[in-house]
Amino acid sequence: MRRAILHILASNSPQMAKKGNKTGEWARRHINDPYVKRAKSQGYRSRAVYKFIQIAEQDNLLKPGMVVVDLGSAPGGWSQFIARQLPSKATIIAIDLLDMDPIDGVHFIKGDFQDEDVLSKLDKILDGRPIDLVISDMAPNITGVRSSDEALFEGILDSVLHFCELRLKPNSHLLVKLFEGSAAHYFRREIKGRYKSGVVRKPDASRPKSREYYYLAKHRIA
Repeated sequence: MRRAILHILASNSPQMAKKGNKTGEWARRHINDPYVKRAKSQGYRSRAVYKFIQIAEQDNLLKPGMVVVDLGSAPGGWSQFIARQLPSKATIIAIDLLDMDPIDGVHFIKGDFQDEDVLSKLDKILDGRPIDLVISDMAPNITGVRSSDEALFEGILDSVLHFCELRLKPNSHLLVKLFEGSAAHYFRREIKGRYKSGVVRKPDASRPKSREYYYLAKHRIA
């Protein structure tokens, strides 16, 4: 789920050419991206891992013995980094609708984190333990209609908040991806009264022109 797919409907050749040019530009930028190169050299699954690394180090998020749930985990870079940082010293549970190649030290559940079957599998792994940290790099599949996309994203964020209300232990943290817009405003409004504080993070690996940023909601209120 860690992706945002832009569907462009082309009905004539000039539009197709424009689409092709944009695709070629993206491919060239991707190949030359220093974070893409670093991810390949260090064996990580995507450049997105460096967004999480910077935030995790800046805010001291990872601690031995903690329980972490990675919502929308595929391809698994964030969980992969946590497993490397806390080998055999953490319980890491990754959940996604998409398939994800296995990672040593990571429990993977395929499915929607709102489904009862998925939650039952999660609770079996947790075995009564509360969650210390929830992380989410999820975004909706983009339709290109701003109002619809904001509504879809708001729905995802609302589901994450509900999940945390039920399973994230008091005084623990939630990290989510946001995009500038009404869904982000909704989320930050809903955080008030549920968490003691929150901070905005724009990691170096987030492209400067992107509307993307991350929000760390700190210390969930019981």
